[in-house]
Amino acid sequence: MAGGAVVLTVPGPDGDREVRISSPERVIFPEAGITKLDLATYLVEVGEAFVRANGDRPVSLQRFPDGIDGEQFFSKNPPRGVPEYVRSVTVTYPSGRSHPQLVIDEPAAAVWAAQMNTVVFHPWPSRAEDSDNPDQLRIDLDPQPGTGFADAVPAAIELRDVLREAGLTAFIKTSGNRGLHVFAPIVAEREFLDVRHAVIAAARELERRMPDHVTTAWWKEERGERIFVDFNQANRDRTMAGAYSPRALPHASVSAPITWDELEHVDPRDFTVLTMPERLRTVGDPWEDFGADPGTIDVLLGWWERDLSDGLGELPFPPDYPKMPGEPPRVQPSRAKKA
Repeated sequence: MAGGAVVLTVPGPDGDREVRISSPERVIFPEAGITKLDLATYLVEVGEAFVRANGDRPVSLQRFPDGIDGEQFFSKNPPRGVPEYVRSVTVTYPSGRSHPQLVIDEPAAAVWAAQMNTVVFHPWPSRAEDSDNPDQLRIDLDPQPGTGFADAVPAAIELRDVLREAGLTAFIKTSGNRGLHVFAPIVAEREFLDVRHAVIAAARELERRMPDHVTTAWWKEERGERIFVDFNQANRDRTMAGAYSPRALPHASVSAPITWDELEHVDPRDFTVLTMPERLRTVGDPWEDFGADPGTIDVLLGWWERDLSDGLGELPFPPDYPKMPGEPPRVQPSRAKKA
């Protein structure tokens, strides 16, 4: 240790790298007592699985200079002092503006991000060299007030069947909080709007099968005590915490890949920065073969067209997006009634 810093040796594809961690004793998770060095060490220990899940993708870094109880900000552009082994790629945002965004290619890059006070990693669903065409279909099952993780489980199981009928192989992970993320590898041949429509088609089919349990209602006042299928997470520049990424929660939870056989028995609070390395050593990586057999969204797009013919049109986009063709008015239902 020199000058209050620690140098970590990080194995990588081209040999070991040394990454300097300054202020190693700074507490990032006060309740769990986890320091900056602990977080960096975690990323060393899970590095191979972390890069397999999140590497070669544009990534946004959610940074907390004073720990998770302090101020935070999202970092997309390469900050000053980026090491030579951390690259960037130019991506296009919904506004049409293009800008470089960071890419993680090896564990040392993730450890360097921890040195820059990153807690949560938000990778794009597309590869760095083809950022306009996602190779992952992602569906966020978000419990609403009055519901919880246990309520998201049957929705995920039914969603797996929906995707299987559409020719897709579903993988699952905890969100790191109360929800579940269902992913499916897809051939990178369709742009974001097509993938969004595929997600909406799957969400509507799930809603038809579980109308009292699942909703696609964008407005919170219409959702009730149901699981919201957040279709807008499929939009360009909309991301969710990556597999094995820590979450900025007091118990230092991790967004944890699990097997379908585990789903009905796990407690998402058990997957943390402190426990995940041992799980990987003993259980392995449930997502190790993710991407081995990508499918297409052709069937889901057929369902989308069917729903259009039946009068079900576009759904609202996030408020910071430009107005989109066919989009319904962005007016909260209760305010629309008053008007």
